[in-house]
Amino acid sequence: MAGEPTRAPVEGPARPGAGVLELRDVTKRYSRDGRAAVDHLSLTVPAGEVCVLIGPSGCGKTTALKMINRLIEPSEGEILIDGHSVRERNPSKLRREIGYVIQQVGLLPHLTVSANVATVPRLLGWEKERTRVRVRELLELVGLDPDEFSGRYPAQLSGGQQQRVGLARALAGDPPVMLMDEPFSAVDPITRERLQNDFLRLHRAVAKTVVFVTHDIDEAVKMGDRIALMREGHLVQYATPAELLAQPADDFVADFVGADRALKSLSLTRVEEISLIPAPLVHVGEPALDARARIDRGEMVPITDHVLVVTEDDRPLDWLPVGRLDDLEQIPPSAPGGAEPVIDQVTTLRDALSALFEANAAYGPVVDDQGRCVGLIGAPEISAGFRRAAGVSTVEVPPSAPATLDAGTGGGGG
Repeated sequence: MAGEPTRAPVEGPARPGAGVLELRDVTKRYSRDGRAAVDHLSLTVPAGEVCVLIGPSGCGKTTALKMINRLIEPSEGEILIDGHSVRERNPSKLRREIGYVIQQVGLLPHLTVSANVATVPRLLGWEKERTRVRVRELLELVGLDPDEFSGRYPAQLSGGQQQRVGLARALAGDPPVMLMDEPFSAVDPITRERLQNDFLRLHRAVAKTVVFVTHDIDEAVKMGDRIALMREGHLVQYATPAELLAQPADDFVADFVGADRALKSLSLTRVEEISLIPAPLVHVGEPALDARARIDRGEMVPITDHVLVVTEDDRPLDWLPVGRLDDLEQIPPSAPGGAEPVIDQVTTLRDALSALFEANAAYGPVVDDQGRCVGLIGAPEISAGFRRAAGVSTVEVPPSAPATLDAGTGGGGG
């Protein structure tokens, strides 16, 4: 029934390393006569999924989050992890077994990166060698070279690097549940998108049940397997992002999600899920005659009369006009950056389209988690992929005749 909160059942087998989280009629009152900050909240987060709590300021989302690890004690109700009530646990021990990432990161300034990440394993009594191996493993997992960063202090890190260390610290004890309270809101938009993409990739590699608080509906749609939309302490709707966008429970949900629900639906599909155009790759140092011969044989199709210069391991560098091949002996080296926008595979179609528009680019190279180019994407591919995901028939645009954003500018980048 519209307006009633939905409750998701546990679906499928539990993923190793992740726990099923259940909130049963959880209520928090700060005074006997006052309005409940959280009022009979019931929901289930299946093992290994990301549940996003969202709603207006004061709706109770952060209070609900903090009751899970008993930073705030519930007034009523039960919170269970794999069927065991958190009330049965010693609060200090419970918090060591639940990962926690906050907006301000909260790294200890007098400890090195390595010591910060090792905080929970040390409290759990792990042996030094086990802890050392775990710290190195996690720093590599979050994209920080252990040899370069282990000995640094938090003040020597950028905001994005500090947040990566905070994420590694939260994972250090291998917790079944992680709590994330607006973890990316304190960094700039570019760093925020990178952290979001890195977290999505990390979540695939490390199975954790995650409760993620945000005030940003776009972030919620991008990050969540399920979204819990709250209002004045009540759960208004609990659904997948697709269900929330397509079938808002009431006018409040529709207004909160916004009138551009169709545009937000582009965030439901990732670049890796759609068909890409093969990239016309030429490697630095490759004989220009060989590149020209591959074009003449039809083995490589230029994009807007340009080919993409890449490193030996296929990392994009810059676009090169095909006409220059006749004047070169070999493909010259190029500084990185000329191929922007370079788009991560886990980027949503909405973010990919935005990146293309901001760069005034017809096409952008798509890279995997190693930074290697795996194809090209443009507005036609985004449109076709979105329509295919929505079950609408498409008309393919031939890659030999791509559209451009600026008819007066050559190359895939313009």
